[in-house]
Amino acid sequence: MGDVVVIGAGIAGIQAALDIASHGISVHLVEREPSIGGHMAQLDKTFPTNDCSMCILSPKMVDVSRHPLITIHTCAEVETIEGEIGNFTVTIIEHPRYVDVELCNGCGDCIEICPVEVYNRFDAGIGVRKAIYKPHAQVVPDIVVKDAEHCIECGLCYDACGPNAILRKDEGKKVTINAASIVITTGYSVFDARNKEQFGHLILPDVITSLELERMINASGPTLGKIKRMSNGEVPKSIVFIQCVGSRDVSIDRPYCSCVCCMQAMKNAILIKEKQPDIEITLCYMDIRAYGKGYEEYYERAKSLGIRFLRGMPADIRADRNGLILQVENSETSEVLILHPDLVVLSIGIGPADNAADIAAKCGVTLETTGFFKSVHDAVDTVATLRPGIYVAGTASAPRDIPDSVASGGSAAMRAYIDAVRTRSA
Repeated sequence: MGDVVVIGAGIAGIQAALDIASHGISVHLVEREPSIGGHMAQLDKTFPTNDCSMCILSPKMVDVSRHPLITIHTCAEVETIEGEIGNFTVTIIEHPRYVDVELCNGCGDCIEICPVEVYNRFDAGIGVRKAIYKPHAQVVPDIVVKDAEHCIECGLCYDACGPNAILRKDEGKKVTINAASIVITTGYSVFDARNKEQFGHLILPDVITSLELERMINASGPTLGKIKRMSNGEVPKSIVFIQCVGSRDVSIDRPYCSCVCCMQAMKNAILIKEKQPDIEITLCYMDIRAYGKGYEEYYERAKSLGIRFLRGMPADIRADRNGLILQVENSETSEVLILHPDLVVLSIGIGPADNAADIAAKCGVTLETTGFFKSVHDAVDTVATLRPGIYVAGTASAPRDIPDSVASGGSAAMRAYIDAVRTRSA
């Protein structure tokens, strides 16, 4: 009793766990993926400094793995939550990895020899992975996981594994935790661009999403950092970014701004322009929202590099004999423009995690109409929920960028820490 459970191990959950543990409280960090790190691990750089994303995240992931008061539960999900503040009983299910976590050293010999390639969700479909895999090179914990659904049981991985860590059979297990408080940091899901049919995502090969571009532009990604047209592998001569795809759109019941899309598009446009200045880049927007520290200066930097900002939303995208064609009205000048880009990037919005409703029901907390977790007050108390002892942080409660997610994770951590201290002293 007196421990804290953090549900979700993205950057907000990692920060919350480190802050709580650094004050002498034991933390259980629950993550449904094979590795902690969340969406931040997929990114190439962070705005407005253009620092390497993993250079910031990876040391924190390692700190979590080495901290004596933090227990990591990966491939795990919360089954039930019972009790009240100071005396919660949290039951989690750890799904089978088909790998002995004590024996596996993460060498990757089994990955190299595996003959099966399947869709790689971490690479947003731009690349593939094996049936036995690590989501990326810097996973924590540094062990593989076998995809039992796609494994053909060829037996090669068993022969290749020196420590004999790969299991033919494995069963999940239940873990029961007594906790004083709970922090929900379940993160977000990205908008499925297929729901905006007029843009032709997954129909027109040279229409990609901002997340797909992140994996493409990343030096450790499937294209080794090279920007390519998906249709022919050539370097595009012109790129159009379309903003607010799945954000600020009442027609699809997503009226809110996703907070990060403008800056993310600017960041990637700058990175492309700095490496390949000959590429023409146009960014079609409704409103530029550059509200954070250094963000307005970042916007001015993008314009100074020759990136064109066009205020208008294209109606649709069509295939042209030379690539793509789209029509857009410049709402500042009323001029109608016909663009012929080689590559179109849809800046997809972020929404609640796909398991948010399930977690909310288990925790006994409420959701906003948008699907994000509801806090006590949007201005005065942004981390407490209506159930005492349960807190919410990061993009679980609203769209946020990385600095804001880290700050809210720290805020929730201190509230959870106070509850744990009170429980121990009671």
